[in-house]
Amino acid sequence: MGDMNGSSEHLERKKPADGHGRAEPEGDLPRQAWTLLFELMHTHMRNFPALAAEFDLSPVQAHVLRQLGEGPLAMSTLAAYLSCDASNVTGLVDRLEARGLVVRRSSEQDRRVKRLVLTDEGAALRERLLQRMSEPPEAIAGMADEDLCALRDIMRRALCSQ
Repeated sequence: MGDMNGSSEHLERKKPADGHGRAEPEGDLPRQAWTLLFELMHTHMRNFPALAAEFDLSPVQAHVLRQLGEGPLAMSTLAAYLSCDASNVTGLVDRLEARGLVVRRSSEQDRRVKRLVLTDEGAALRERLLQRMSEPPEAIAGMADEDLCALRDIMRRALCSQ
């Protein structure tokens, strides 16, 4: 989907969605907007493995730390979030636990259920990770303030409708 340097030149070179050189119908604006937003995010997320490595984390470990900020999380819920078998989560959690970033605690309602909790060190690393993740790509950072305000307001409205 996009080139590796994150430029949008390839969008101008692509044929319109109909593949015949005709302009897309104006009624297809939602699809056009979504496609461009998805393209921007996809291009930016290609850098996520390198970003996670800055913190000596795998991309999956970084996602786990991000997810754990909402509070304790059952390992089964984490497995569902990661779309993997619970046995795969065990090794992942073992590595995070060995680094002192998370601890396993039995659920108060069901001692068989293990919940993951961030340690103070894990919470601090998560905060640094989130700060780094919130740094916008140049395609966004270089926009005019007026455009950034409009984009922010549009994204807020889109998220509020969820």
